[in-house]
Amino acid sequence: MKKTAYLMMAALAVAFVSCNRDENEPMPAPEGIDEEIYSGGVLGTTFNQSASAYEDPTPATVQAGLATAFKYGEMFFEHTVTQNNPPFNGLGPVYVRSSCESCHPGYGHGRRMDRYAADDWGNGYLLVVYNKTNDAYEKSVAGMPQTKAVAPFKAPIDESKINIAWINYTDEWGNRFEDGESYELIYPEVTIPEDAFYAPLDAPYSNLAFRLESTIGIYGTGLIDAIDDDSLKAQYQKEYSDGYMPNGINPAFWAGGDWAPTAFYGNTNHPKRFTYALTRGPLQDAPGSNAIWNITNVTRSNKRSHYLSLNPDIYAQTSANDPDVQAQFYTYFPQWNKTGDPATDIYNYLRCDTLPAEMSDQDYVNFMVWHRGLAVPAARNLDDPDVQHGKKLFNEMGCAYCHRPSWTTGEDNFTDPTGFFSDADSRLPRYPHQKIWPYSDFIQHKLCMVNDIRTGWCRTTPLWGRGLAPLCSGHADRLHDCRARNVIEAIMWHGASQSDARRTVENFRKLSKADRDAVVKFINAI
Repeated sequence: MKKTAYLMMAALAVAFVSCNRDENEPMPAPEGIDEEIYSGGVLGTTFNQSASAYEDPTPATVQAGLATAFKYGEMFFEHTVTQNNPPFNGLGPVYVRSSCESCHPGYGHGRRMDRYAADDWGNGYLLVVYNKTNDAYEKSVAGMPQTKAVAPFKAPIDESKINIAWINYTDEWGNRFEDGESYELIYPEVTIPEDAFYAPLDAPYSNLAFRLESTIGIYGTGLIDAIDDDSLKAQYQKEYSDGYMPNGINPAFWAGGDWAPTAFYGNTNHPKRFTYALTRGPLQDAPGSNAIWNITNVTRSNKRSHYLSLNPDIYAQTSANDPDVQAQFYTYFPQWNKTGDPATDIYNYLRCDTLPAEMSDQDYVNFMVWHRGLAVPAARNLDDPDVQHGKKLFNEMGCAYCHRPSWTTGEDNFTDPTGFFSDADSRLPRYPHQKIWPYSDFIQHKLCMVNDIRTGWCRTTPLWGRGLAPLCSGHADRLHDCRARNVIEAIMWHGASQSDARRTVENFRKLSKADRDAVVKFINAI
C-alpha cells in the first residue's frame, strides 16, 4: 500500500474517534482494534511499513494543514550543507557533519562503524572527550567535537588519527545460555593521540577518556515532548520510592524526592527527556533544533554565533595566532578586514555573536514542523501468538519496569527556552491526550558495561519502531555506541553484576530458546 493510502487510513481513524469525546480524555483507537497498534497514538501513528516508515508526517501534522511545511522542513534534514548555497549554507568555521541524514540513516539510529570518518554515510558517531577524574567534558573541544573545518581554519581534532578498535568481550556466563546456545559481545575502544588535538588541552592528556555516542532515531520526538511534566515527575517518584534500582536515581535529576535544579533545561520548568545523557528538555531547543546549528554550524536568528569549543576562547585564540590561518584569512573573509590585524580580526570573527542568519526564520519553522511532526510506525503482528507470548514474558521478566510500555500525553503546551516559539504555538503540530507506546520511562539507569557511557548513567531508549531499522536504516545496531548488533546482544549487555537490569537478564537466561526468540520477536514487533 502506498504511503498516501497509509496517511489516509490514519486520518480517517482520527476523524472517527474525534466525534463525541471529552477532549480531556485520551483519544482511543477505533473500536475492535488493539490500541497498541497505534504506537504514536491516533494523532501520531503511520501505517507505512516500507523502507520509508520513519519518514512520514503524523496525522496531526496533516490535519493542521502543515504537510507542505513538513516537506520543506524535511529538505533541511536531507540536504547537504555547503558554504555558499542558500538556503542550505553553513559549515563554517568547523563542523561535525555536512548533513543531518548522513548520521541518521533512514531517519533512524546511527550504524556501527570501524573507523571515525565524518563523510562515511550512516556514521552517527559523536565523540565524547572527557576528564575521567570528574566526568567533565574537555573544554578545548565542543561537547560534540568537530573533526572537519573549512579553509583557512583547522579541525579541532584530526579525525585521521582517531582509532576505533572493536574488542571481543566474554561475560561471566561465557557468552552462552544454559541450553548451550552462544552469542557474541563486542565493545569499542577509542584512542586519540595528543597530537590529534589542534588547540591546547584544558585538562592533562593523561586524564582524558574517549567514548562514542551514536545518534538515535528521531521519529516520535514530538510525542515524547507532549508527555505531561507531572506524569514524568510521577514516574521518577515511583522508581525512587520503589527502590528497585541497585544504583538508585541519578541525583543530578532527582534528589530528596523531588526534581534537582539540574533536571531542567534553559529558562523553563520542562524536565530533560532527550539524548542518552539527558542533556535536553523541550524539543524546541533539543537535539534537532540544536543539531542544525552545532552539527552543521548553520546560524539563524536565535543562534547567531559559531559553535566552537566548550570554552570558545581556546579555539579562537589558537586560530587567531596560527600563521597558516593568518596568511589566508582575508582571502576567504575579506569583509572581516576591519582592523588590519589578522589575529584581532580572526578572533573577533570566531567570537562574533551577531553573525548573519544563514537559515531564515520561516525555514527554521518548517524544519521544526518536520522535526515535531514525524510519525511513529504502527506496531506490527501483535496478534501473532509468538509475539503475544513474548509480550507476556517481557512483562514477567521485569523489562517493562524501565521500558515502560505506554504514556498518555498532556495538553502539549510546549515550551521553548530560546523564546522563538510561544507556548502552544500554532505553527507546530500538537499531540494532546494521546495514548502512546514508546516503551521507555525516560529516566537514566546504569548498566555498568565495560567502556561504559560517560558518567555511567544512560536514558532508557524507546523501543517503538526499532524492529523496522534493518529495512529503514540498513542495520540492526543498538545501544548508545552500537555495540549490540542485534536484540540478544543488547539484552545481554544489560547483565553486569551491578547493572540495574541484572535481575531481568537472569530471568531471560532461564528461558528456553523458543521463549527467548518470542521475546525478540515481540521487541521487533513494537
